[in-house]
Amino acid sequence: MTGSVKRPVTSYDVARLAGVSQSAVSRAFTEGGKISPATREKVRQAAAELGYRPSFIARSLITRRSNLVGVVVPGLVNPFFSAVLDALSRELNAIGYRVLLFSMGQDDDTDPLLEEILRHRVEALVLVSSSLSSHFAQECQEAGLPVLLLNRRNDSDSVSSVTSDNIAASEAIADFLIAGGHTRMAFIAGRESSSTSRDRETGFTSRLRERGFTTQSAGGSWSVDAAMAATRELMSCSAPPDAIFCANDMIAIGALNVVAGEMKLQPGKDISVVGFDDIAMASWPQFNLTTWIQPLPDMISQAMSVLTMQLENSATLPVQHKLKGKLIIRGSTRTPDAGARLRHQD
Repeated sequence: MTGSVKRPVTSYDVARLAGVSQSAVSRAFTEGGKISPATREKVRQAAAELGYRPSFIARSLITRRSNLVGVVVPGLVNPFFSAVLDALSRELNAIGYRVLLFSMGQDDDTDPLLEEILRHRVEALVLVSSSLSSHFAQECQEAGLPVLLLNRRNDSDSVSSVTSDNIAASEAIADFLIAGGHTRMAFIAGRESSSTSRDRETGFTSRLRERGFTTQSAGGSWSVDAAMAATRELMSCSAPPDAIFCANDMIAIGALNVVAGEMKLQPGKDISVVGFDDIAMASWPQFNLTTWIQPLPDMISQAMSVLTMQLENSATLPVQHKLKGKLIIRGSTRTPDAGARLRHQD
């Protein structure tokens, strides 16, 4: 090798050049730090000479404040997560916090992230559509770390959460499809461990049974490719569905790729497809997807309210918020006859 990687300049290097302790270097870059003007100037001159940039995390060791909120997302392939992250970041920035992003796979467990999250000294943690084990929750509570689930809930209700009312929404979708004259309805699920997918399937299938209908189901695993495979499986049955409700819009787009792109069926006439989230692509003409819009501004507002209370007092009791959304009717579904009454549309 003809070259080498240059070692980053550390506070130790600055301290040695300035002839001071490392703690003096930290105090020199900490607002309100107890240090004489002469020493502060000496440290800053040494830092400028070496090209040193103070570590935000190192400063937090002195102030015991990082002003960081950790946000865990299952990747950013689904545009809904990008929209959540953007809105949450803006609101946190407005009150002086910055987001430290942790990305994980759809099928990953959050527990292996715990050590890394705690190492970064975040002041709160938001898990967007991510699972939370009882072990993780207990470790966070013992560390005094406030935790909020966004677009996901914990079965034990031991952690605060903000979600849509997924069961009521899915009941309304079942009513809508029945009103459109459908008799063979199917559900394509997300990940089996996902509370949002389970609740949406529960609401949909329970309402169909209540009204005298049965349903088929298949797993879409929150991905377009898996959703396409699930759709092919459903449509190959001897009595294929005439309507498909999908656990989110990305799954619905996968279903449309098969029924319209491969099978040349006409959505809204030959078959109906419904999604959930109302991502930007749902309104594109090539998809024109009927979907349930999640009240994202209200979800973020409630999340900020919970986080603010938890940041002020880590002993705040967990709360669970369920918010209403609305069915957005587009061309991927049949329009019910005039006068058909749709529930949960207030």
